[in-house]
Amino acid sequence: MIAIVWLVWAYYLTESEPCATIRRNWQVSLTMLFGSFIAGATSEGGGAVAFPVFTKLLGVQPQDAKVFSLAIQSVGMTSASLLIILLRIPVDWQVIRWATLGGVAGIILGVTKLAPVISPEITKMLFTVLVSSFAVTLFTLNQGSQLRHQQLPESRAVEYLLLVLFGFMGGIISGLVGNGIDIVTFSLMVLLFRMSEKVATPTSVLLMAINAVVGFLFYLFVLDGFTVQVKDYWLAAVPVVVVGAPVGALLCSRLSRHTIARMLMVLIAIELISSLVIIKFDMATIVISLFAFSCLSCMYFGMYRTNYYHSILVK
Repeated sequence: MIAIVWLVWAYYLTESEPCATIRRNWQVSLTMLFGSFIAGATSEGGGAVAFPVFTKLLGVQPQDAKVFSLAIQSVGMTSASLLIILLRIPVDWQVIRWATLGGVAGIILGVTKLAPVISPEITKMLFTVLVSSFAVTLFTLNQGSQLRHQQLPESRAVEYLLLVLFGFMGGIISGLVGNGIDIVTFSLMVLLFRMSEKVATPTSVLLMAINAVVGFLFYLFVLDGFTVQVKDYWLAAVPVVVVGAPVGALLCSRLSRHTIARMLMVLIAIELISSLVIIKFDMATIVISLFAFSCLSCMYFGMYRTNYYHSILVK
């Protein structure tokens, strides 16, 4: 897979010189060196690194950063997903199937109806709110929460409905910031369904890969949003992520939950602090951000306090 992508990439860039593309966009390549590892190793996609770095440090518009995030994850996380499947790392296909059903509808709604009417500042803060509220999940997992199920503990209409709804919500967020369905669905799996992180993490990687491909193809063929500049960024990052994401997926199966959680908590802290320092706040941005953070945090805490799935025997 890696060799094929590299050969196609080098052949495509023969006239413009592959090395020149990377030199021209070395900040992008460096960013995705770390972003792709995070994408493969955790429930946060590569967009969790790409979006804040692009919008806050490199001065890229949120719209272009989002399209890039979807485009690059369609390569990196697909590569990681193939490795997960080849190595037979456990995933829950029922979760992937039902969450994707809602995610595809959500990402199209987010891209077409919501993204055009939300300001860039609010979009940046929505991403910060998403990952900051996710810290509630990470904190909970580090308190010794029992994650005992290796697959969906119950296969009933209510579980399927929850997966569709959370997939839909995560899809909307992904349509706004290029990332989100993996984080939201991972939280549902570990906080409510009490599924093992060793299953929930690779499951979320496959889920984000599928939705990233859908979002990218929608921008490419329907909205014509894959601009020349975004394409240049993408080409500079492709040879990096096709290696980084599978390496991250491989290491994830060997790292402890505490190591992964600490790594993510550091990234989330940096993201939150940088947003508070860099973003210019108006009253609308403050109100919407606090409301979204409160809703997500209460939702996560409510799932954690639900004890029903603790009593179900592991299948």
